[in-house]
Amino acid sequence: MKGEIDHDVKELLSAALLSADSAAPPSRIVADLSGVTFMDSSGINVFVTAHKAVSRSEGWLRIAAAQTPVLHVLRLVGIDTFITCHPTLEQALEP
Repeated sequence: MKGEIDHDVKELLSAALLSADSAAPPSRIVADLSGVTFMDSSGINVFVTAHKAVSRSEGWLRIAAAQTPVLHVLRLVGIDTFITCHPTLEQALEP
């Protein structure tokens, strides 16, 4: 992803994470946020919803390469306590 995650793109992000055309969400998701410069509560809500969806099927959601301002928001609201945030995409993709 690139740019900002806010109210204007939340539906697009949700569809990308949860494959809206599929009955079941993917079991493993890695969200590469290296190009994201800003995220508001809309993005937080999408990530929480995606985490809950994949957790129901014993899957996981990982966040990779979040820039400092975005990582600060994730930590501030506590998302990093239940969604693992990795410093690089390569680390997030490791089993």
